[in-house]
Amino acid sequence: MTRAQARWTAWQVVIGFGAVSLSVDLVADGARSIAGPLLGELGATALVVGLVTGTAEALGFILRLVSGPLVDRTRRYWGFTIGGYALTGLSVPLLAFTPFLGAMGLTVAAALILFERTGKAVRTPAKTVLLAYAAGAVGRGRGFAVHKLIDQVGAFIGPLLVAAIIAATGTLWPAFAILAVPALVALGLLLWMRSRVPDPSVYEPEVGPGQEQPSAGSNGRAEAGQGGLPLTFLLFSLSTGLSVFGLVGFGVISFHLAEAGLVQLAAVPLVFAVGMFAAAVAALGSGWVYDHVGGAVLLAVPLLAAAVPALTLSPSLAGVLAGIVLWGAATGIQDSTVKALVADLVASPRRGTAYGVFAVFQGAGAFAGAAFAGALYPDASQVSLITVPAQVVALVLLIAVVRRQRRLARVPAPD
Repeated sequence: MTRAQARWTAWQVVIGFGAVSLSVDLVADGARSIAGPLLGELGATALVVGLVTGTAEALGFILRLVSGPLVDRTRRYWGFTIGGYALTGLSVPLLAFTPFLGAMGLTVAAALILFERTGKAVRTPAKTVLLAYAAGAVGRGRGFAVHKLIDQVGAFIGPLLVAAIIAATGTLWPAFAILAVPALVALGLLLWMRSRVPDPSVYEPEVGPGQEQPSAGSNGRAEAGQGGLPLTFLLFSLSTGLSVFGLVGFGVISFHLAEAGLVQLAAVPLVFAVGMFAAAVAALGSGWVYDHVGGAVLLAVPLLAAAVPALTLSPSLAGVLAGIVLWGAATGIQDSTVKALVADLVASPRRGTAYGVFAVFQGAGAFAGAAFAGALYPDASQVSLITVPAQVVALVLLIAVVRRQRRLARVPAPD
């Protein structure tokens, strides 16, 4: 199949994946918005909440080191994508049963939260490769940003839906049960997309005979790096992991909101929705800027992350809300524009592996950040004493990456 023979345009593919992500984010982010209070009701402490949600986030990243290379070797992009979405769509509604399981409820809930993030690990490298193909034809920054904007609509509506159900019923379990509906919608959309565009690689910009796949970071030149991955990419991965470390997981933040009595239980998802709105705005804005100035726009991430712990764990609701806006903005950039830079640093045959390796750094940062925050809760100052220096290192590394990327881009590729 050629691009001319494809049934959908590249923009239609980007928007289609956005619609799928919107539906699944209704499920995943609706559940994430109340995971902390659910675990708390089942008997978890702040440390347990931090460990469970941190481990889940880490699994969602680190297991991509396995799924990424498998995607590259098998080229079964659609199979991994659909399988991962199905695992998430099954795990979340089953959380509705955990309050009725007695002493086993906490264990089962923790396992289901881990399975939900495992589904994300299975699908993300494959889905991101498919999306990167289509986004390459429309501008990767714009493509990833538009996808993220649509995605964030689900991340915004999901918590609102959950909040409405909790307010109407006074309990958590019906909110999880209703999320089975958007999960089924997402799977239906995916199957339809696969029938319309079985091979999105047709959208990848063509290169001349004998040329390598273009890369904004290297201008077609291959850099030396571990496992054939560019050194610039590895430095960028380390910087990103440190930034994620500073972003306190929402599991701990939501536990804090409920434990400190800052808001009613039904309002906790609304706070999450505020963060998701900020994420959507930041993703769209940073994506457009990325296409004009490159990776320099990502320098904002460690600056935002440095302020997150002190604000989101503060005893003031105003402070928490301010922190959630910064947390959401950093998260939005991390989930969209950061991926665009990875695609530009690594040639397409290695992108599945690259996204897997990149996710290991993100996962390690997510686990360590949530675990530290949970262990040191409620002392936000101690959390900041650890995370702020990490953001300084992340910023220095990121500056080095941006400079190296620009320097390599100025060097003509060999004939």
